[in-house]
Amino acid sequence: MSIDKKGLDELTFSDDIQYYKEHTWAKVEGDIIRVGITDFAQSQLGDLIFVELPQAGEAFNKGEVFGQAESAKSVSSLYIPLSGEIKSVNNEVDDSPELVNSNPYDDGWMIMIKPKNLSELSDLLSKDGYISLLKES
Repeated sequence: MSIDKKGLDELTFSDDIQYYKEHTWAKVEGDIIRVGITDFAQSQLGDLIFVELPQAGEAFNKGEVFGQAESAKSVSSLYIPLSGEIKSVNNEVDDSPELVNSNPYDDGWMIMIKPKNLSELSDLLSKDGYISLLKES
């Protein structure tokens, strides 16, 4: 996925989350991590029509597919940014996948995980690091 400078200026990035190279994000909230897809990812997918998410209690290793997002254009795998157990799933996204398009960092979050190893956070990217990754691709 490549994007021009003008396109980057139209996207939202946040300083209070960390980014995974596979276009998901992680936000530390106490001992739980909130996860979703980035504004860049949702913009590339287009209007979402279906999101498949895991069940609470399932466990994943960093980089594994935890679900799928489907738009009229394509189906995209969702990659978990940290190893851990799913503690909760945003059921609102099941019912209204367009929340991911309109607000990917707030109402459009996807899962909450109990991380297995918090040191994996150091492998994630800052806002500036993620923007650099997008510019290089």
